[in-house]
Amino acid sequence: MTSKLIFLGGSETVTGSKFLIEDGETRVLVDCGLFQGYKWLRERNWQAVPLDVQTLDAVVLTHAHLDHSGYLPVLYKHGFRGPVYCHPATRDLCRILLADSGHIQEEDARYYARHKLGRHAQPEPLYDRATAEACMELFQPVAFGKSFAVGDARFSLQAVGHILGAASVIAELAGQRIGFSGDVGRPDDLFMPPPAPLPALDRLLLESTYGDRRHEPGDPYAQLARIVNETAARGGVLLMPAFAVGRAQVLQYMLAVLMQRGEIPKLPVYLDSPMAIDVSEIYREYADLHRLEASDYERIGALVTCTRDVEESKALGELRYPHVIIAGSGMATGGRILHHLKRHLGNPANTVLFPGYQAGGTRGDKMRAGATAVRIHGHWHPVKARLETLHGLSGHADHVQIGEWLNASGLRADTAIHLVHGEPAALEAQRDYLRQQQDRLVEVAGYRQILHL
Repeated sequence: MTSKLIFLGGSETVTGSKFLIEDGETRVLVDCGLFQGYKWLRERNWQAVPLDVQTLDAVVLTHAHLDHSGYLPVLYKHGFRGPVYCHPATRDLCRILLADSGHIQEEDARYYARHKLGRHAQPEPLYDRATAEACMELFQPVAFGKSFAVGDARFSLQAVGHILGAASVIAELAGQRIGFSGDVGRPDDLFMPPPAPLPALDRLLLESTYGDRRHEPGDPYAQLARIVNETAARGGVLLMPAFAVGRAQVLQYMLAVLMQRGEIPKLPVYLDSPMAIDVSEIYREYADLHRLEASDYERIGALVTCTRDVEESKALGELRYPHVIIAGSGMATGGRILHHLKRHLGNPANTVLFPGYQAGGTRGDKMRAGATAVRIHGHWHPVKARLETLHGLSGHADHVQIGEWLNASGLRADTAIHLVHGEPAALEAQRDYLRQQQDRLVEVAGYRQILHL
């Protein structure tokens, strides 16, 4: 009987996480993410499904972000009908994120067809909203700490911070215990509790998003106050491309706190993201999983205007006074933020504030790297607005915090660590750090690498 671990995504890049476990007749996919960012990575989503869907027994998700869950509708479209195990909060978030992903792909395909953009006469979405909604029938929620079996393997989930429902997956098979870290949260996160220590493991697949850098010191509240005040003084608009899960909620909370303190003017704040509005309601439902209290939500509700309707979103473009718009997507790859960028990017009085990591190849990354123009919906738009990056809000632990988390866990000295979910420079830097500081057995996982257990 052979047992293998195959790296089908999330290796040599920060996106597309997919790890296939094969143990005799049992086949389980841990994470099922979309490739995002560079075009050459996104094109992998359109290649043949990299596994035999008919023999796949189950999928286990670490969390709901699309680079970990967004490929599930593709599996469903190709006939997968097995269970998808995850935390209940992950299921509820996926219900929103996957449907929105399908909707955006449909809208983009229609837009490109209508305006005859791109190389295809009839652009097609990778999957549509109906398929994304249909695949939700496969989800089977599992609480943290509860063990469940798939064939001869056993699995459990443990809290890892980062976002609601995010987990490390612990798998027991072939006489080994293998950990999949998922995205590891920060010990000092504004919203989420610190990650739980890992148990003793034979192998660990470890994320490396911040493998080559530390989180910058400083007070994110003070930085946000400066940016808001400077933009308002210029009479400008502050645009915040924000992830609907976690980041949009933190930004609303921070703005409410700063206004209550009197550190920024009471500007109108618009949450122009139906998905982020729905996600905020899920945060309310799982109050035991994060740090916010009921009074915090009351404060946010009194400040923020939610714009669900498309016409309400369009009307924001007619405002001629300083205001704040929080909209998706967080890396400016799609969503309503693109329409706001088209209106406001050419005005030097305005500010675009990136409150999170920008993956290579995304519009956000290109703007932060100094692009003088960006292409949106087939047309080039000059970048004249002021660009800022808000530090201190990342949901990922940096490499030093990862090291401290490992030290606090039950890992043995001979635990084999395979680095995943990082850009090449970050992977190399985290490997060197863990080898030097902790003398651990660390290797960088390769794309499509097959590891015999």
